[in-house]
Amino acid sequence: MTKIAIIGAGWRSDFYFRIAQMMPDRFEIVGAVARKEEVRKQIQAKYGVTTHASTSELLSHQKPDYAISSVSWASNPSVVTELVKADVHVLCETPPAPDVQGLRDLWSAVGSSDMVQVAEQYLYLPGHAARLAVTNAGIIGDITSVEVSSTHGYHVVSMMRGFMQSGYGPTTVTAQEFQAPLVDPLNRDSWNKDLTPKNAKTTIALIDFRGGKSGIYNFVDNQWHNQLRHRRIVIRGSKGEILDDKVIRLSEGPALTTSHFERYQLGQDLNLDGHDTEHISFDGKVVFKNPFIGLRLMDEEIAIGQMMVQMADWITGKALAPYPLRAGCQDHLVSLAIDESIATGKTVTTTIEKWSN
Repeated sequence: MTKIAIIGAGWRSDFYFRIAQMMPDRFEIVGAVARKEEVRKQIQAKYGVTTHASTSELLSHQKPDYAISSVSWASNPSVVTELVKADVHVLCETPPAPDVQGLRDLWSAVGSSDMVQVAEQYLYLPGHAARLAVTNAGIIGDITSVEVSSTHGYHVVSMMRGFMQSGYGPTTVTAQEFQAPLVDPLNRDSWNKDLTPKNAKTTIALIDFRGGKSGIYNFVDNQWHNQLRHRRIVIRGSKGEILDDKVIRLSEGPALTTSHFERYQLGQDLNLDGHDTEHISFDGKVVFKNPFIGLRLMDEEIAIGQMMVQMADWITGKALAPYPLRAGCQDHLVSLAIDESIATGKTVTTTIEKWSN
């Protein structure tokens, strides 16, 4: 049983409360922190957990095995630093700090502790986890390019770096923004009442990770929720390419062969096992298996749940680190370079930072 605390009470923190309470054999929430009294009352009523007005107050009552920092970008560095000083491991939301200097300061404060992981969940999503298993197996050769059009900033950078294993060297970014009319039918909670087209911003960036590795970033405002835009990922290797769930590659023969990722979904037609993802297969082999069958989790919850469990196992030496702070810092460093390139109209090259060593 892993004792956890949750710092913060925003939309994102709800995932951690829900998932932890769905796995009572794995997690016990020993406390939660929210500044406002009315929010603390809401948390107590909804989840039945003890709440506190500050991190120091929480720690004076109970020391968790690890804490989840789900606060604002600006607040996260101080929360993480306070927890590490109290000898508490931390899983912090993305990004770990708001700007380059904040990343440097946070690394200087806690980097050497090796107690901080970042809750960067995208490569833990079932589809991406399956693709990563295939690329790591060398099915399409050495990965040289990744194009992503689905989510924003540091999430995309984490996917590119993860698939290409591009490391921590200098990265050069050239980015531009474009405006075009688009209907925005959905927000986070419901349909929008206004369905007239309005100008939406598209950001396109070319990213040179060096060593023959490159990325194409293409993001439209609200693309997370706007289903009038397809989500798209292209992963190119020296012996083939993945396009979403389709794969073409060179096989022995020689021959060009095509394959597909296949998701096996419970609860459809006459399957009475409940609506759930069971696994994803590739060429007849399971490349992703849902570790939480029976909990009826959506993909995002599966990914977050895996990070929470791996974090618990990592602090006891039973698993690899889920996503080290140095990786989260590098992801956001490159993401900030995209923003800087747009703001200045110039190409931006990142420097080698202390977390790179």
